[in-house]
Parts: sequence; structure tokens; C-alpha cells
Amino acid sequence: MPATAAQSYALTHPISLLVGKSREDFTREDLLRVITEKHLEQITFHYTALDGKYKELHLPIGDERRAERILAEGERVDGSSLFNGLVDSTVSDLYVVPVYRSAFLNPFDSRSLDLTCRFLDADGNLAAFAPDNILDRASRLLTRSTRMELRAMGELEFFLLDHSSSPLYPAPRQRGYHQSAPFLKSGPVLEEMAGYLEQLTGAVKYAHSEVGTLAGIESEVEEVRGQAGEQLEIELLPEPVADAADLLVMARWIIRNVAYRHGMLATFTPKVEEDGAGNGLHVHIELRRHGHNLMSDGRGLSEEARRAIGGLCAYADTLTAFGNTVASSYLRLVPNQEAPTRVFWSDRNRSAMIRVPLAWSGLQHLAARVNPQQKAPPAATDGCQTVELRTPDGSALVHLLLAGITMGSSGGSRTLNRPSLPRACTSPRRACVRLPNYRSCRVVVSNPRAGCVRGATFTSATASFPPR
Repeated sequence: MPATAAQSYALTHPISLLVGKSREDFTREDLLRVITEKHLEQITFHYTALDGKYKELHLPIGDERRAERILAEGERVDGSSLFNGLVDSTVSDLYVVPVYRSAFLNPFDSRSLDLTCRFLDADGNLAAFAPDNILDRASRLLTRSTRMELRAMGELEFFLLDHSSSPLYPAPRQRGYHQSAPFLKSGPVLEEMAGYLEQLTGAVKYAHSEVGTLAGIESEVEEVRGQAGEQLEIELLPEPVADAADLLVMARWIIRNVAYRHGMLATFTPKVEEDGAGNGLHVHIELRRHGHNLMSDGRGLSEEARRAIGGLCAYADTLTAFGNTVASSYLRLVPNQEAPTRVFWSDRNRSAMIRVPLAWSGLQHLAARVNPQQKAPPAATDGCQTVELRTPDGSALVHLLLAGITMGSSGGSRTLNRPSLPRACTSPRRACVRLPNYRSCRVVVSNPRAGCVRGATFTSATASFPPR
């Protein structure tokens, strides 16, 4: 529904409010109007390169003709620098072309209209080796072969480090989950991060403090030595899988920028302290058809959900290779830290590789049970059952990880007659297969035939990147 003044909230997308349209309907004419009415001075292109970072290119605009050309045709970039090892320097030019629905007003630069771009090759086709285009191809393949759409959402866990943490009201060690002020010191900074993200994307579910607390980090790295920290989380809402990857990359960019402006450091490092909580990047997925959630059949997990779980379990090595790319990832995947260590699924156990969370199945209007004066029911909503992959962490190459998840879900739905599901259980000791270690994941990444999903989504060139 288009955003109008009568329907607007404080965090309504500013461009939607200005042009009276949802983001999916933005056109070039709408963006030119925003530039004129907001007196903007530049367009900034963003795109995700091989290192998983949110890159940017600044394009000053002095007249409408130049602005229109930039929005219509994009710009040239050096592909050999953005995709070192994949693109030869002798044929390195790529086009970056903006996706209009991604447009936002930069909260850190009031002069700029920002957009996320896609990489195109010299012939004007989506560059086959670019991670975002690999994910787009995987998503299209799943939809074409199963008539289903995959949606995903991520839980971004990170530590916010600061030298000036107050000694008053210290949070108990490893008991920071959902703390409030004054025990939580970084609450206002977290709220600022979540507020920017919601305004720009409309896709924030919630934000809160997590389990971990740090006091006086001992490290050879001057950047973090002696700092105290609180672990925080921002969880997003389900979006089409290609958009979900872009949102996660943008979210890390926003989190780091807000932290920097407060003189703080946000780190997504999987394991900061040996016996402390690690930073995960849990990914929830749901399969939809014609807009309806297919993960539950009213009695429990649907056949589609079970097949997706089977596909993810079958390709655990590949998913771990793309979702856990640094050595410290495997210091997080240890027992007794609410982190997975074996390949199995469960509807309760947070040590499972895949968890099936509560989803209000068979329940409706719970607020009426504690607010008996409320008689009118809420508007009907579709099912919200998801399954959660708990292995990935902040080192993940997000687009490749979600491409692997998409192909794993597709593999379970298309090619497995009846996936052999590791038994749902309450103890990982009963599961049969351990998650891979760092050395074995390097083998998977360097040899796509060792563990990649059937469907030729990952090329040998894509799979040869070094871990971050």
C-alpha cells in the first residue's frame, strides 16, 4: 500500500512518503523528483564485491540530464579490483546499474541519494560470477523448478566495544540477554542503528542485547586492547532471498557507521573471547507459493519444510564453507555455547544445526488472553513458520551463503525422493555427523565438486576466493 501522510509513521521510508509509492514501484522519474525536491548533490552507488563489503561510488550531479543518465545507464567500474582473481585486468570493465527499489536517503550524508546496484558485463548481461547474481540465478532456478519462492531473514549478532564503559550497574558475565538500562549501556546506540535500518528498509523485526559481555579485552590488536563490550543483536524480517542478502550487507554497513560516529567499534568476529559467547548470523527461511507460507500443514512441519531441511543437512559442508570463512568461526562451533556442533535438526535444541522455532501454530490473538477487555480480533495473517540455520556467523559471504541455502532447499525439494533427515532430538550426542572443521571447509571452497549443490550455480572461479 502506498505510504501517505495519513498512514505514515515516524520511521516510514522517506522516499515512499514523498512520492506516495511503495519501494517496489519506484521509477526513475520518482528518483529525479526526490533529487530536485530534496536539493541533493550526488548519487551514491553501492554494490557487494568478493570480500562481502558494501562498496560505494560517489557521482556528483549538477543537472537533471546527468542525473537521468546515471540512473538510466549506471557507471563503469574496475572488475579486476572488485573481484581480484576472478576478472582479468585486460578485460576488467564492468557496469554497475542501480536497482530503483533499493533507493534510500543516506542517513550519514544528507546530500546523497543512495542505491544498491547489480553488476553487468560488456554485453549488458548480469555478470555470471558476481555473488549477488549467483544468488539471483539460484532463486530463479528454485522458483522455476518448484513454483515456490524462498524468503530469508538474518539475525545479526555483534559486540559493541568501547573504552568508556561505566563501572556502575555492571551486567553479570554471560548474562546480558535482553538487559535494560542501566545494566545495558549501549541501548541508545542500538536503537539508533535499528531506527536507521527500519527507516531505510522497513525490514527490522527487533533489536536487543545478547548474552555476551566483555571487560578489559586482552589482545595484541591495539584497536580492541583493553576495551569493554556488550553483545547486541538486530533481527530482520523475511524478504525475498536476493533482497535479504542485500539487506544483511547494508545492515552491517549501517551498524559499523553508527558505531564509528559514537567512537565505538562494532565487530562481527565469530569468537572474541575463548570462553564467552560467539557472534552468529542465524538465517531463517520460509518457502512460499502464491504468497502463502508452506512451512506448516496445520499438524506440524509440512512436506516442503522437511524436504528443505533434508537438503540443508545434505549440504552442510558447503553451507559451512560459505557461512564460516575464518579460523575463529570454528572456535564458536563448540559444545555448551548454544552453537551447533553436529548435523541434525530439532524444534527445541539451540545446539542443533537447524532449529524449528515457535510460530504461533494453531494460536491466534494471544493478547486477548491477557487483555480480556479487547474484543475485536486483529486482521488475519498468514503463517509465519520458519526453519533456522544456526551455523553461519559474521564472517559469512552472505550472497554465496544464501545461494547455497537456496540450492540446498531446492535440492531437497527437487532431487531427493525422500530426504533422509537426521533425527530430531534434544541432545546432539544422538546425531551421527559432526559439522566440518576449518581445514575441510577450505577443501570444499577450493573444489566445488567436493560438496557443492547440484545445479551448477557455483563456478570454480567463484569457489576459489580466500576466506575473510
